Amino acid sequence: MSDRKMGFGVVGCGLVSQFHGAAIVNSQKAELIAATDPNEERLDKFIEAYGGEKAASFEALLADDRIEVVNILTPNAMHADFAIPALNARKHVIVEKPPEMLLSKTDEMIAAADANDRKLAISLQVRFRESIRAIRNAIDSGRFGKLLEGDAYMKWFRPTDYYLMDDWRSKRGQGAGVTIQHAFHYIDLLHHLMGPVKVVDARMTNLAHPQVQLEDTLKAFLYFENGAEGVVEASTALWPGRPPRIEINGADGTAITEGEIVLTWDFRDDRPEDEHIRQIGRGSVAAGGTGAADLSYEEHMWLIDDMVDAINEDRDPYVNARNARHSLEIALAMYLSADAGKPVELPLPADVTI
Repeated sequence: MSDRKMGFGVVGCGLVSQFHGAAIVNSQKAELIAATDPNEERLDKFIEAYGGEKAASFEALLADDRIEVVNILTPNAMHADFAIPALNARKHVIVEKPPEMLLSKTDEMIAAADANDRKLAISLQVRFRESIRAIRNAIDSGRFGKLLEGDAYMKWFRPTDYYLMDDWRSKRGQGAGVTIQHAFHYIDLLHHLMGPVKVVDARMTNLAHPQVQLEDTLKAFLYFENGAEGVVEASTALWPGRPPRIEINGADGTAITEGEIVLTWDFRDDRPEDEHIRQIGRGSVAAGGTGAADLSYEEHMWLIDDMVDAINEDRDPYVNARNARHSLEIALAMYLSADAGKPVELPLPADVTI
């Protein structure tokens, strides 16, 4: 394996770019080569903070042979517009979550990655969290027994100004709203831990942002293919905001996390390593409850490092697009269910829109 740092380029220098920028420059495996954004002020601020060069255009960035991986950080409904040309230019690609706003466009990105033999990862970096990995390992080793319940609670606060800072942040079809923009990480974690979902029954309301025509609160029941059930409660209306909480219950064990912290780790077959797991997250990284920038770059850095390793080892990234597609499908089903006022069965048609 080479110890050479791999070159990265960033497309889009909005709010989330600070985490990708910090992750790349702090990684021992990656190097920031260049960034591009049509907003010169944003681009200048990004380059000043994280270094690298200003690419004259997206096409110029793709033409730079030093860049092997491109991070697509554009508005959510524009991901495929940039990811597919990057893949066709023989770049590996990391796409910010959600993968896209259409399953069909997600499928097009996957097809482009396959056709060009490139890696395509989705920025669902919370899967790398040590507490989540501990739960996943316990599920894989059978410690939970039959899975019964998987719940996610995300009670955050975002002021109205957050939704007005960019035009797309107040438009559902562009990928705004608590479900697709904020709760998506925790919807994805339930999919990651509990498996595929077969039925969604959701309701959405706007509790505290009347100036914005979006849902700021979600309540959803999930029915998993394995027979387990689950709940997602998510909001950006609840001041001051708390770290997200994940609860996994099986016939033989229960695990509860809040942010990175393991609150509960109880199994019928108590093991020596359990005491270490119970200490995970003490003095942990920020988890985003109180503000849009209240996050650490560390989880993004694990995502960056995994992409480098996946390329060097010729394996799938830990969060690959095929797997992340179903998380998008679950979120889209929540909108369809809330709009119709009734449960929605999966799978969905690839061309479904919200």
